[in-house]
Amino acid sequence: MTIQKKDLGAAVLATEYAVRGPIVARAQELEKQGKEIIYCNIGNPQSLGQKPLTWLRQILALCEYPALMDLAPAVFPTDAVEAARAILKGSRHGMGAYSESKGLRFIREAVAEFIRSRDGIGVDPEAIFLTDGASKGVQTILRLLLAAPSDGIMIPIPQYPLYSATITLYEGRIVPYYLDEADHWKLNRSMLDDSLRAAHAQGTRVRAICVINPGNPTGSVLDEENIAMVLDFAREHGLSVLADEVYQENIYLPGDSFVSFASVLDAKGIRDVSLFSFHSCSKGFLGECGVRGGYFEYRNVPGDVVAQILKLQSVALCSNLPGQVATYAMVHPPKSGDPSYELYNREKTAILEEMKTRAILLAEGLNKIDGISCNAIAGAMYAFPRITLPAGVTDEEYCMALLEETGICVVPGSGFGQAEGTAHFRTTILPPTQKLRQMVEKLSAFHEVYALVKH
Repeated sequence: MTIQKKDLGAAVLATEYAVRGPIVARAQELEKQGKEIIYCNIGNPQSLGQKPLTWLRQILALCEYPALMDLAPAVFPTDAVEAARAILKGSRHGMGAYSESKGLRFIREAVAEFIRSRDGIGVDPEAIFLTDGASKGVQTILRLLLAAPSDGIMIPIPQYPLYSATITLYEGRIVPYYLDEADHWKLNRSMLDDSLRAAHAQGTRVRAICVINPGNPTGSVLDEENIAMVLDFAREHGLSVLADEVYQENIYLPGDSFVSFASVLDAKGIRDVSLFSFHSCSKGFLGECGVRGGYFEYRNVPGDVVAQILKLQSVALCSNLPGQVATYAMVHPPKSGDPSYELYNREKTAILEEMKTRAILLAEGLNKIDGISCNAIAGAMYAFPRITLPAGVTDEEYCMALLEETGICVVPGSGFGQAEGTAHFRTTILPPTQKLRQMVEKLSAFHEVYALVKH
């Protein structure tokens, strides 16, 4: 007897992931038919033409095939060879063997030094787990926290669908809190209080609050005051905090800077709030989505709970070794004076400057379209513009029509969550600059005609 859909669990059937939903499936069909598609649905930089960093790929190549070291220094710079040798020595058995479940100690020490240098705080390498991208770390911690069907997790609206999908799959409750669109998508204490109050009224035991900073899909950047407010809220209500910080290198506006939750937690001397912070090789300026490298760090977590995290991580044995190596390359870049430094710095600067240019171009272009408004894209890789639609038209219908007419593939705001009575879509800033200009022009022409026809 073959398996039937009716035999599947309700949680599996209820799980949705809009970033790769029906609009993307239709885009792929149209592409097969010969239509040019501009994929703006997902933060996948290298699929849109971003070049890999030489430093990272050299280290990966050397670790995967150590015989290449015999070509150095004719092909590979000495610092890349030294880094690869250190990694292989630290792994003891090379790239084809499992590491310990937390990941290679050598690389976790490098991550600890990265955090220590970034934040000026103490870091324990044993409090770091290397993961297959940030997503696997998030899923592990959500699995840990959701102990009963009445347990809930506070997630931002709009949010990245990883959170809603995973909570649904683990049969927990989504507790939405709204970001303040009128205040550059900042977190608002009164909105957090309203969300928690509503959850308690429904009998939900709220376990944690998730925060994405810089924001996906909003492009917002939180300041220290906003982060401190969230930590105080969590402390007051006995919540853990999940800090998704994968876009920490993607800051575009003058005066803005990335502030980690760990640094504010330490500065405030908070010892009774459990914090889980996530980072990834997929974003920033690396864009190594396919390598699946990342890590999470925990703070203020009792030893017996840590043992359970280790057990969950051990079920998958360990994260993939190339991803661990990519994480090392991310947190241990060449230093000034090293043979690879000049090229590394040039490639990094070019990528980030180009993203900054696109962020400004896209926000300005969207705001010139009658019926579309967009907050400044302060960080991350996305815009979440608000659109005015004719009565009775949904954002899904709008985005599908946009795809069919122009080849532009974006994701409806309903897939991320939005305030009732509003409509949005999410788009990336990642297409090449000239293609992004073309996208804005096509979108403008489409929106004007679509509004007239539907009216």
